[in-house]
Amino acid sequence: MTEAVPRLGIGMVGYAFMGVAHSQAWRNAPRFFDLPLRPDMAAVAGRDEAAVSAAATKLGWSSTETDWKALVSRDDIDLVDICTPGDTHAEIAIAALEAGKHVLCEKPLANSVEEAEAMVRAAEASSGLAMVGFTYRRVPAIQLARQLVADGRIGTVRHVRAQYLQDWIADPQAPLSWRLDKQKAGSGALGDIGAHIVDLAQFVTGESVTGVSAVLETFVKERPVASEHSGLHGTAGTETGPVTVDDAAIFLGRMSGGGLATFEATRFAWGRKNAIRLEINGSLGSLAFDFEDMNVLHYFDATESAAVAGFRRIVVTEPEHAYVAAWWPPGHGLGYEHAFTHQAVDLITAVAEHRQPLPSFADGLVVQRVLAAVEESAANDSTWTPVTKES
Repeated sequence: MTEAVPRLGIGMVGYAFMGVAHSQAWRNAPRFFDLPLRPDMAAVAGRDEAAVSAAATKLGWSSTETDWKALVSRDDIDLVDICTPGDTHAEIAIAALEAGKHVLCEKPLANSVEEAEAMVRAAEASSGLAMVGFTYRRVPAIQLARQLVADGRIGTVRHVRAQYLQDWIADPQAPLSWRLDKQKAGSGALGDIGAHIVDLAQFVTGESVTGVSAVLETFVKERPVASEHSGLHGTAGTETGPVTVDDAAIFLGRMSGGGLATFEATRFAWGRKNAIRLEINGSLGSLAFDFEDMNVLHYFDATESAAVAGFRRIVVTEPEHAYVAAWWPPGHGLGYEHAFTHQAVDLITAVAEHRQPLPSFADGLVVQRVLAAVEESAANDSTWTPVTKES
């Protein structure tokens, strides 16, 4: 008789956009991957009893809590999944780690370097394991890009160009949601989407951003207030309020290997819905990726004869590519949601093997320090600002 797979009790705090994506991941992971632990979606927490009950029914959670502290204290919860605004990350994560729970926390890790440092200290002191959710690392084409760089296929990194372009607040009448409130979100496009491209640039190259020169801009400074429970983008009401975060962030950077980097994060790029663009030029070739064509990686081999050289379009859907063997036949592309499933698989496997899952809270702190340097530079007329290594 086959021994039953041990249970891993999951408790999630928050059930909006990210909570929906994470819920699907917890549901799908054991159905497509052979896992060493069985994720049990034990409870979801939210402040509104009726809303969280409806979410639990829709998303597949067994029970609800209206106080995240009650969820953290439950004996049937082994891992706490944090899908809440940034101003709550530190408090929830630290409490969960002090209770010996494993933690998955959405990005950016915190709203400040100080909060992120406290979260790292809690992770280091805890018997639980902690991961930050830079989910785009789990896109198979990104995994292939990292491998090609590590294998020396593009040589020494000379240039990194990273963009994250969206348009969901390009309309001045788009409502004022929590993502436009600095107290809750920490920053705007910089932390919400800029954090992703900073992490991807560092992840793919294996290098770190050592300094920046930055500009931040808020184009629309007053917006209609979103109604309660209105989802990611919200529904506009008649009241207006101030936008207290950046709408766009543009910054230069230097990589630890000597290369130069440019970063652009904006939610004002009409026609770009979720365009994460990464191009890396090295001494021996180039790589290019765009999430709006996420199953493809472009590779240029500069060692080939000029007569035949050109960008090679690699469709990253073969069983040999990371994660793909668990899914569909070659050419049957993956989507946005699959990276969240891969994240769940990697975290569950790390927990079962009692090893540090990646990216760790320490990795999240590295990104947080880059974001802080960007804000400092922008506040000081784009002065070149080193990224601190420690406080």
